[in-house]
Amino acid sequence: MMSDSPLLFYSSTHRQHNPVDHPEVPQRIEALLEVALAAGGQLREITDWGLSPLLAVHSAGLLNFLPWAYERFSSLPEGPRAAIPDCFAVRQLAEYGASGYIPRTIWGQLGHYCTDNLTPILPGTWPAAYGAAQVALSAAAAVGDRAPLAYAVCRPPGHHAYHDLYGGYCYLNNVAIAAQWLVERGHRPAILDIDYHHGNGTQAIFYERADVFFCSLHADPEEEYPYYCGFANEVGRDEGEGYSLNLPLPPATEEVVYLRTLGRAMNAIVDFRPDVLLVSLGFDTLAGDPQGEMRLQPASFRPIGRALAEAGLPVLLVQEGGYKVASLRPALLALLEGIAY
Repeated sequence: MMSDSPLLFYSSTHRQHNPVDHPEVPQRIEALLEVALAAGGQLREITDWGLSPLLAVHSAGLLNFLPWAYERFSSLPEGPRAAIPDCFAVRQLAEYGASGYIPRTIWGQLGHYCTDNLTPILPGTWPAAYGAAQVALSAAAAVGDRAPLAYAVCRPPGHHAYHDLYGGYCYLNNVAIAAQWLVERGHRPAILDIDYHHGNGTQAIFYERADVFFCSLHADPEEEYPYYCGFANEVGRDEGEGYSLNLPLPPATEEVVYLRTLGRAMNAIVDFRPDVLLVSLGFDTLAGDPQGEMRLQPASFRPIGRALAEAGLPVLLVQEGGYKVASLRPALLALLEGIAY
C-alpha cells in the first residue's frame, strides 16, 4: 500500500510534436495529467539533465541526427512536410552493402535510423522527445531519493526506441534512460512493460545485461507490432541470459487471463530482488483502443495497480501508449487507486 500522493513530472514541450492524422496526439497526455492532478498528484519541477544521460543509452549518431533532421529535410524541394523515410536499411541490404557506413543524404539517414514509416519527424519533434527524456530523468531522481511513487507523464512515448534506432512513435527510450540513470547511482531496477505492444527497444538495450530485469506483457508479435521480437524464447544473451521475460498474449485477451499473467510477471520481478520498479505504462490494452484488440476495462487497472504496490517497491510510472482518450481518465484513476489501496 502507498498512501503518499504521486509526484508528477510533465513538460509542455510535448505539444510541439503534433502529427496530422496520427493517433499519438497531445490530448492524450493532457487528459492523463488532468486526472493525476485531480487524484492528488503533486506537480514537480523538471530538471534539465542535458545530453549526457541520453548518451548513456543512445548512440551519438542518433543523437546527432534527431535534432537537425527536420531542418535538413524541410530544405529539400519536397519539403516542408513530415520527415518519413521511404527506404530502410533492412538486414538483407545492410549485410551485403557497405556495412558500417552511414549515407550522406537526409533520405538515406532517415532510413538508416528509423524502423518504420509510422514515426514522423516534425519541427517540434526533437524538443518534445528531449523534454520527455528529461521528464523521465526527473522522475527517476525522485524515486532514487526514496519517493514511493512518481509518474513521468511522457510524450512522445519511448519503449520502441533502440540504442541507435527510433520508431513505433518513439524517438528516445524514456524508461531505459531512467533505468540507466538509476543503475549508475547504485540502484537495481526492474522494468515491467504493460503496453499492448512489446517494448522491443527497451529489451534490446538491456538484452545482454544482468543489472536490469526486463519483463513485458504484450500482444503476440506473430499478430501484432513489432512483429519480429517479443517471443517467449527471448530470455537475454550472454550476461543478460535469464534477465528478460516475455509473456505474449492473444490480442483479444480479457482481464482474468491478463491478471493471471501479470502475477507471473510480478513473481519473476520479486525474484530479481530489485530496489525500484519502473513501469512502461500503456493504456492501449483497453477495449476499443484504436491501436489494440485487448479487452481490459478501465476498472481492470485497479487490480493492476494493487499488484504493483504489493511488490513493496518504489514505483516509477513512465507513460507509453494509450490512444482512446475518453478511456484514459478512468483507467489512470483506477490504477492510482489500486496502487494506494
